[in-house]
Amino acid sequence: MHGNLARNATLLDQLARGWGGVKIVQCAVCVPFPYLYQVRSLLGQGDIRWGAQTLSEHAEGAFTGEVAGAMLKEMGCEYVIVGHSERRALFGESSVTVAKKYAAALAAGLKPILCVGETLAEREAGATEQVVGSQLDAVIQAVGGQGLGAGVLAYEPVWAIGTGKTATPEQAQTVHAGLRARVAQVDGRVADRLRILYGGSVKAGNAAALFGQSDIDGGLVGGAALVADEFLNICRAASPKAL
Repeated sequence: MHGNLARNATLLDQLARGWGGVKIVQCAVCVPFPYLYQVRSLLGQGDIRWGAQTLSEHAEGAFTGEVAGAMLKEMGCEYVIVGHSERRALFGESSVTVAKKYAAALAAGLKPILCVGETLAEREAGATEQVVGSQLDAVIQAVGGQGLGAGVLAYEPVWAIGTGKTATPEQAQTVHAGLRARVAQVDGRVADRLRILYGGSVKAGNAAALFGQSDIDGGLVGGAALVADEFLNICRAASPKAL
């Protein structure tokens, strides 16, 4: 929850100006709801896409304060994040709720970015595979393999978000490979083309090593995205992979 109109304008202008030197398949910025119109106005003619940080599981109705997928689509959103660890931990979103939000995003014509990840206690207990697998399975059960393939998957170890700690490239690759293998059990073709991003204190200094792993297709960037040069350098490290 960062930003204001003035800082946003400066950041987006810097990104747009610097984008000419970046050769990359896809990039999107996901912003708080009040700034979607600003992002649409400033990025609408460029190659950088945009999206939101969450959405309602409901298409419409008496849900004051909620934002429906169709509303995001109308604002030009292409992507929406679902199941971010902070939504799960701070707002009590269960894997069932996340799966409903994923389905709602698809129904609205959006590409959901599904976040899965384990806490430090879960990793130390050797439960990483079980935890992220369960979070993934809930979505597969709701939308099937083809539905999952219509979105993006992101592994974000909770213990590495905003802490400055980062999973080693090898640790991240192990989880990414496990996630892809789990999807392959449902649909091998979906698994082959599914983009799996790494999110957990991604920085320009570690991006190349992370993105060099065979099953890491790009990054779900947090705080580093608030600094234009840092974000652009992460994007350059990802090229020609998809971010």
